Amino acid sequence: MAGTGSAAQTTHGTNGSHHPFRTGWTAFAAVLMIFGGAMAIFQGVSAIAKDDVFVATRNYVFQFNLTGWGWIHLILGIVIVIAGCALFTGAFWARVVGVLLAGLGALANFAWLPHYPLWSLVLIAIDVFIIWALCTGGDSRART
Repeated sequence: MAGTGSAAQTTHGTNGSHHPFRTGWTAFAAVLMIFGGAMAIFQGVSAIAKDDVFVATRNYVFQFNLTGWGWIHLILGIVIVIAGCALFTGAFWARVVGVLLAGLGALANFAWLPHYPLWSLVLIAIDVFIIWALCTGGDSRART
């Protein structure tokens, strides 16, 4: 009887390690990271390719030309998409990197507010939700 119980626990532990996600929030955060990263890539490409699409404001604290902001968003978007794909592995380091990159994405979009306010607010909301999902969607076995 004692051997059977330990075998069941071992099997449960083995099955838990094969599942890439501890909760559905991690999967949802991964999908949102890929989506948000793709939107940042589009944001960057449009700023690089055609600067006159966006409103240029004067006397703003974060004064880069739009091409510079475009490169920042393009590179950050590519890295966020890669990190979102890494979240599908369920690795802890991917969660930490995801939180850091979502924070950087929110800051970059905050600085982008004068150029495209609605787009920036939507991406900031997505980044904040990603941070929340990755910080609260931990191991469900640790809570029981």
